Amino acid sequence: MATIMTNWWRRFRDLLPDSPRLVGTVTTNHGDGTVTVSLQGGGTLRVRGTTTAGASVYVRDGAIEGAAPTLPTYDVEI
Repeated sequence: MATIMTNWWRRFRDLLPDSPRLVGTVTTNHGDGTVTVSLQGGGTLRVRGTTTAGASVYVRDGAIEGAAPTLPTYDVEI
């Protein structure tokens, strides 16, 4: 009879969704390898990474993933 080894932690972790990728604008460069990012929803985060103030960036898991395109945003009221 074959024995099947199951990693229960890995199976549980696979059920969880990935961290969301957020889009924001860098407001402050702190000079210590971190920046403050203002999110489109109104929140702010201090994340790892360096870039210039005013740059649009993607953020995931507390770090900058890369540059985001600067696109117009519209508020639609329903």
